[in-house]
Formats: sequence, C-alpha cells, structure tokens
Amino acid sequence: MVNQESIERGEPLEIERKFLIEYPDVAQLEQMPDVRKVEILQTYLPTEDNLIRRVRERKEGDVTDYWYTEKIRVSDIVRIERESEITKDRYQELLANAAPEAQPIRKTRYYLNANDLCFEIDIYPEWTDQALVEIELKDENANVVFPEILKEIREVTRDPRYKNESLAFNGFDF
Repeated sequence: MVNQESIERGEPLEIERKFLIEYPDVAQLEQMPDVRKVEILQTYLPTEDNLIRRVRERKEGDVTDYWYTEKIRVSDIVRIERESEITKDRYQELLANAAPEAQPIRKTRYYLNANDLCFEIDIYPEWTDQALVEIELKDENANVVFPEILKEIREVTRDPRYKNESLAFNGFDF
C-alpha cells in the first residue's frame, strides 16, 4: 500500500494524463521526422493489493527488449512506478504466471514530441475510430496543448475503463 513514506523515500513518480483522440493519420505520423514507432505486447500479472504488475515486449525496428513494471496508485493522475529492463528468459518466466483472466494488450505506440511534451499515441487493433494518448507531466496541473495532427475527443484520465489494465481485464467494448 502506498503511503507518504514511499513518496518521501523518493520512489519514482509518474504523473500522467490520458486522452481519447480521433484515430490519427498513421501515414502522416510515420512521415514525421522525429516520430518513433514501437510495437508493444503488454501482459498483466496477478495484482497484489494496490500493486499493478506487468511485463512488456517492445519492438522498435530490429530491436526487441523486455520490461517488468510495477505501478502503485497515488491518485488518478499520480502513480509510483518501478520499471526495469529484464532478459528474455526472465520475461518468459514472468509471462508463464500471467493473470489468467486478463488478455494481453497489443498496441502500436507512436512517440511524438510537440509543445515541450511527449505524446505517447496508442493505436489498438480493436479500435478503428479512436486511439489513446498519454502525456507524462512534471506537474499535475501542467497545461496540455495538442499538436494539430491529434484531435482530442475528451480527457479520460479519471475514467478507469481506459486504463490498460482495465482493457486487459475487461475488454475494449464499452
């Protein structure tokens, strides 16, 4: 369970807002010089109290890497996040213990730097008319200005249905 002591110890905080956007012009995104494209397979492990655990396989070009992440909710916008790169063998060990009630999440993530922010645009194969964008911030109240290529539908930071763990456990149809 998160407490003030965890925060005072300097645990790494993730301050993130999430928005539902219209399905972006992927061809235009891929033509932009500074945009990175990463294929992600994200699998959730059994949760423990307030601890969300997952593993990720990330493919960027010819490079594949593997990550283990723990997130502890502080508020709707702030979480303590512990993340480390792991070996393929460790990834497969953890994958063998995936939460049986959760479906793996596949997504293509585009990283777009604009307006002094990094927009992480997640395209899911289950959706053809919408996508999600996450923006990590230094301050919960920071102003977010979208680049013209992204068309905001609404903020969904506080809507639990749009969290990746909820999509894995509950699906995309809501």
